[in-house]
Parts: sequence; structure tokens; C-alpha cells
Amino acid sequence: MSDCVFCGIVAGESPAYRLYEDEQTLAFLDIEPAARGHTLVVPKPHYETLTDAPRPLAGAVFQTVHRVSGALESVYQLDGFNVVQSNGVAAGQDVFHAHVHVIPRYEDDTLSLGWNAEPADETTQREVAATVRDELAGRS
Repeated sequence: MSDCVFCGIVAGESPAYRLYEDEQTLAFLDIEPAARGHTLVVPKPHYETLTDAPRPLAGAVFQTVHRVSGALESVYQLDGFNVVQSNGVAAGQDVFHAHVHVIPRYEDDTLSLGWNAEPADETTQREVAATVRDELAGRS
């Protein structure tokens, strides 16, 4: 069996409640759900983070996220849902196979995904915007 738990699930070597599968992606229930229906969507090939994956594969992952989130909305009459994707330890990634969480939400739930938001400094915002735009312009 693979050392990567998600690779083991993709290969059928580890159990999971599979919800959807296509040639490139797999969606299955999280074993430690934040809410009923909490789903993970993974690319089938192993990539540690989403940005390691080729762009078309990352796009396929989000097409599956779209499909699964629509099904969850329909079945459970959700008030909303969160799509969470973490890259790296600092961001909270604890399984190092790229994955996206789809977390059903209700008006009266107590789940918090918040952060300490503060107003942005205009000078910093202009600097960040210019720097990132330049980087994006250099990428194909």
C-alpha cells in the first residue's frame, strides 16, 4: 500500500465512502467531518499541493468540486458551503496529497473558519497588486 493515505484510497487499497469518480479525480467523505456531507476532492495522481499539479488537472479538481457541491446543496438544502484548500503546513495541510474540502453550512451551525480580519493599508495593497500582476503577466 502507498504511504499516502489518499493514494491508497484512489487505488482502492484503503476504504472510503466514494461519492464521485472520473478519470482524473475522486470525491469521498471526510472521515473527520466538520459537517454532515463534508467531502474531499482529490486529483488521482499524487501531487503534494494544488500548485504542484498541472493546470488542467487543477481545473478538473474544481469541476468535481462544482459537481459535488451542487449535489450536496440539492440533497441537504444547504444554506451555503465552504470550499477550503490548504497548501503547506503553515496553511494547515496535514495530508500531503492535494485536496479540496467541500463543507456544507447551515445558518445555525457553529463551525468557524474565520480569521482576524483588519482593514488593509492602501500602500501595501497597491504594492502587492502590482507585484502579483507582474508575476502573472510573466506566466503562460
